[in-house]
Parts: sequence; C-alpha cells; structure tokens
Amino acid sequence: MIKNTIKFTKMNGLGNDFIIVDGKDVSEKNLQYGELAKKMCDRNFGIGADGLIIVNPTDVKADTDISWRIFNSDGSEPQMCGNGIRCFAKYVYEKVIINKKKFTVWTLAGTITPEILDNGEVRVDMGKPILEAKKVPVLVEDLDCVINYPLEIKGKEFNITAVSMGNPHCVIFTEDDTFSLAREFGSKIEVHHMFPEKTNVEFVKVLSKNNIKIDVWERGCGITLACGTGACASTVAAILNDLTDDTIKADLPGGSLTIEWNKETPDASVFMTGKSKFVFEGEYYL
Repeated sequence: MIKNTIKFTKMNGLGNDFIIVDGKDVSEKNLQYGELAKKMCDRNFGIGADGLIIVNPTDVKADTDISWRIFNSDGSEPQMCGNGIRCFAKYVYEKVIINKKKFTVWTLAGTITPEILDNGEVRVDMGKPILEAKKVPVLVEDLDCVINYPLEIKGKEFNITAVSMGNPHCVIFTEDDTFSLAREFGSKIEVHHMFPEKTNVEFVKVLSKNNIKIDVWERGCGITLACGTGACASTVAAILNDLTDDTIKADLPGGSLTIEWNKETPDASVFMTGKSKFVFEGEYYL
C-alpha cells in the first residue's frame, strides 16, 4: 500500500520560497504537477510557498547532469526561476544527489549551469539574455528590440525595456516608489496585450552605477520578496540603457544578488550569485 503522503523540503532564496519534492515520489502517486503546486503552495490550507520544484521529473529525458520542473503557486509553469534554481542547486548538492560543485541542469529555458561556491552561495550561469522582441515575446511594430519604449497604463506613461531570461520581463526605471508602483500597476502590465505570454514586471530605481533597487510583480505569483531572473533582466536593461556598470548589486526586499553581464562580449551569459537556505522538511498529507 502506497503511503498517502509525500516528503518535501522547504527552502528560500531571499524570501522567495519553494517546496522541493522528488519526481519519482510524485510519479508513483500519479499526481499532476500543477494541481499539486496549487495545493501545497496554499498559505492557508497547504505548506505555503511561491512555487513547487520537482527534482528529476520522470517525464524529462535529458543529457544534462540533472533535470527539474518548477510550478508557480497558481499551477502555471514558468520556463525559468532564478531564486528557484539556486535553491534547487543547493538542495541536490547537500543531499548528494549531485556530487560535484558545478553541474548542468535541464530547464524549459535550456541548459543552466549552477556552481556551489566555497562560502555556500550559488553562482549560476543563466545563459544569454534574449532581446529580440518576437522571442521575448513582446508585440511591437517595426522594432527588433524594445528598449526605453513608451507604454501607457491607466493614464500613466512608463518607458519599458523587454528582456527574456527564458521567461519574459518588462523592466521599468523610475524615481518614484518602486513598491507602490508594483502594487498599483504590476497586475495590469502582467496581462497587457503587448505580452502574449503575460510578463513579469520590475520597477527599478538606480542608486548608483553599481547598485539598483528592484520591486517585482511576478507572473503567476504577484508581489514577491525576490526574483532572480527579474534581477538579471533588470541588470541587462540597466546596462542597455547605459545606467550602470556591468557588475552590480541588485537589492530586493528579501536581500541582495550580484549580477554580471558584459554586453560587449558576443553571446555573453548573465551570471547571478546569491544565497539559498533550508527552512524545514516534513511530510505532506495528500
């Protein structure tokens, strides 16, 4: 008789929290990933989290060292999640599922390469940012890339830069309060018709040439304490708009990340470095 529970580990990356489960355990119980995510991530009736991470899902066959799938709290599946991949990397290394500090991970956004550093932080090669409008995707006429492009929402005009880090991001630079803007306009921009797959939204204040402050409205989650791909996209956008240097500290409500990108190098990857922490483990009753 199969026990009607599933083992899980709770982790967070800068307060962006995730439930991690084994793909084989999920498969044996014939559970649907999206529905399981909605139930387990519910903060009142479940464990509570921004997302559910599946380690080595049985439906993925890849040539990488390991694979994952990740689902938002609403059951949707993003192509990538920066804070999630750091938690995943720390988990599989600490649990000795992977026995080397640098390894490759299959994701919907392509192969991602995390590395466990000696100080316990995780540095991730997030791959090359996607700037081509139709690949972000963002719908505009006669433009290859969307950089500092005007967008009006509820009578307020913003200038947006569109970047994909395997998932779409709309980055807005402002001198106003970033949290208030995220709360008021994030949900409206997320579903704007310009973004056929919806979008994550970042409101960014440039503090110096090597420091930015970000508040994020995450597609499928709403306001979160941090977003790794959002920090990467914001850094790329800041560099494209000549606002910062190519290595910066990105401050989010849950903490800080170091992001690196050299736009002068062809096909340059974005690198993200930050913390991820174990919170607790347990069994969830199905």
